[in-house]
Amino acid sequence: MREGLFILLLGSACHVWSQDTTSIELVFAGDIMQHESQMNSAFDPVTQTYDYSGVFDQVKSLIQPADIAVGNLEFTFGGKPYKGYPAFSAPDELIGAICNAGFDVMMTANNHSVDRGRKGIQRTIRLLDSAGMVHTGTFADTLDYLNDYPLVLIANGIRLALLNYTYGTNGIAVPAENVVNLIDTNRIAIDLERARLQNPDAIIVFFHWGVEYESMPNGNQLDLAQFCLSRGAKLIIGAHPHVLQPMIWDKERDQAVIYSLGNLVSGQRVRYRNGGALAHIELKKSTDSTGASRTTLADVSYSLVWVYRAPDSRKSFKLIPIRHPVDTLAVEGANSRKLMKQFVEDSRTFLDRENRHVLERARKKSN
Repeated sequence: MREGLFILLLGSACHVWSQDTTSIELVFAGDIMQHESQMNSAFDPVTQTYDYSGVFDQVKSLIQPADIAVGNLEFTFGGKPYKGYPAFSAPDELIGAICNAGFDVMMTANNHSVDRGRKGIQRTIRLLDSAGMVHTGTFADTLDYLNDYPLVLIANGIRLALLNYTYGTNGIAVPAENVVNLIDTNRIAIDLERARLQNPDAIIVFFHWGVEYESMPNGNQLDLAQFCLSRGAKLIIGAHPHVLQPMIWDKERDQAVIYSLGNLVSGQRVRYRNGGALAHIELKKSTDSTGASRTTLADVSYSLVWVYRAPDSRKSFKLIPIRHPVDTLAVEGANSRKLMKQFVEDSRTFLDRENRHVLERARKKSN
């Protein structure tokens, strides 16, 4: 997050002055995962600690300039023993790297939220709180949910309400005292109304939804998107499929849906899953002489990011932002260059065909 006004509202009112014209940039990332291959790569056998310092270095320039950067935390900080799939518990050191990358907010409602039960939910919340990372989607108890949801953020005079839901928790029951936001249209309708009562300039819904590895949204995603858009949401962001899905900007209705951003970082190395996208959203707020204001989507674009395993002793994971033209010298080895090119060609071909008014930022700037 760049320097400037960024206010978090939790269960309290806050007076914010208006400006004639102001804007903010938001960045959204897809699944931040932690498979065992990632943990093994980060582990230092001498210090018996984990070092993630190089993972996000090359994408900081895409994340840090945003007024608010949001990621999807698809694991728990459930403590030792650290494990990857199917019941994730990541090393605590990872939160420092996520913060250092420039992220401000984490979405925590996903199908792995309850992998470590009550301890995993509550310990994740405590660790995020101690790191100063804003979060929503899971709650230690009902009181926290009632006080802190919907999440309200203010940046540069623009007030946002942010909601987060998951389709399920892999069949693991949510502990009675905890809250994990599950997709339920009755509840979502109530939450959207609560959000509107906060007088936001824009309502954003982040869904963990869809079918894994499917590149097109299913009927449930389409219905849920329309359900929220018809009840006041301006922007919908999706995760979970682990592959890219279409990005639709309806300029007439001033609404946008990004069905899936794919994997930001994971141990998945197969085609279509070894990368993802960052969504860049510019919101612009104008206030007229009567004091009436209107907030619109001024721009919606994306940046492709590929996950590279460097040929060093640890086989380090590094996120590579895709430039235009593609910088083959950003990675070492003929096979790595081949895989990166394949990801770029697959992604550009698909998104050029399926997106509506949402262009790749790198190619927009080069034109």
